[in-house]
Amino acid sequence: MFAQSAGQERRVCWLALTLPWLVCLLMGLGSALRQAGAESRAAWALHEAALLRQWYQQDASQWPPAWIDDGVAYQELGAWQPPPVADATGTTGAAMVARVALGRALFFDARLSVAGEVSCASCHQPARGWSSGTAVGIGHAGQLGRRNPPALHAVAGHRVFGWDGRSTSLGAQSLLALTRPDEMANPSLEPVLAWLAADADYATRFAAAYGPGAGSAGGDGPARPDAAQLGDALAAFLGSLDKPSAFDRFMQGQHTALSDQQIRGLHLFRTRARCANCHFGPLLSDGRFHNLKIASFGEPAEDLGRYGVTGQPQDAGAFRTPSLRHVAETAPYMHSGLFDSLDGVIRLYERGGGEVWARNAQEAAAPLYRFAVRASGQLRPLTLSEADRAALRAFLQAL
Repeated sequence: MFAQSAGQERRVCWLALTLPWLVCLLMGLGSALRQAGAESRAAWALHEAALLRQWYQQDASQWPPAWIDDGVAYQELGAWQPPPVADATGTTGAAMVARVALGRALFFDARLSVAGEVSCASCHQPARGWSSGTAVGIGHAGQLGRRNPPALHAVAGHRVFGWDGRSTSLGAQSLLALTRPDEMANPSLEPVLAWLAADADYATRFAAAYGPGAGSAGGDGPARPDAAQLGDALAAFLGSLDKPSAFDRFMQGQHTALSDQQIRGLHLFRTRARCANCHFGPLLSDGRFHNLKIASFGEPAEDLGRYGVTGQPQDAGAFRTPSLRHVAETAPYMHSGLFDSLDGVIRLYERGGGEVWARNAQEAAAPLYRFAVRASGQLRPLTLSEADRAALRAFLQAL
């Protein structure tokens, strides 16, 4: 028994002497492995950054293939080239310069509203990316609008206008705000046109832009500006709104304009994050309508988007794909101003869109429910790391 006790004591002593050393060895090994892993990840990140920069500094025709779904009429990303400064009739030169200047004056003039308090610029502020900085617009007598005011950068490049695409010309879209009760609240365009004709400064401006007699009570031309001229002048100014972005400069050969992280975001945008299935070409929009399942179907805030224009059930909950030019300046985002930051937008697409559900059998039987619950075919749940999200956000900030 004594020998067994002595042996046990020796083993205890050996363990007491050895265990701290083993613990230190294992801790050191773990630390070394973590350090080696960190160094390996850092080395791979440097290699990946160099490889992606090498790829994307080539002509866009040599870029890695974008991950695009069948049936998508994809156009490669590129620098935005503003359309020629000319109106729908092809007018250029001094007359067009006069129309742009006239349109600018009208855009910022609150006297076009019924109470003289709200201008186009109230909801489309230059300092906020030509949007409002609020979830929805704020119009006559402080009334809240229904939707987030769309940003106006490169707006002349669109084929249809507004979140629901109800206008096919920029001039026509520009006139809608003048008579909407929750915007500028005029009962019709008539009092606006009459006031413009009676104002000496505007009479002179319209005559310079549209010829003798325009904007006045006499002369050989129109007795006063008509609605088409008013819309055309506003559209002429809106067509001048854009500025170069970091991505434009990168595409034009200034390759230091994008950081390594932004180039990684560009690669994700075109591939694994699937953004380029809807946001492509220099305008960064497919110009189509998609249901992201954020129409608040069945709720008090329900907005069925394109359906309100076409009456087609398949359009329930679909909204026009906005351009992403200067998107970092235009928060909040989506048709309802749902997200205050780009992080929220990225998370929405990462989860594969929003949610539409029926709370009972009656709601499930609603005629439009099966359409509203059907998300755009381009939406898929994604698996993104925090580094992926940060890279996408960085790239969006360069657009």
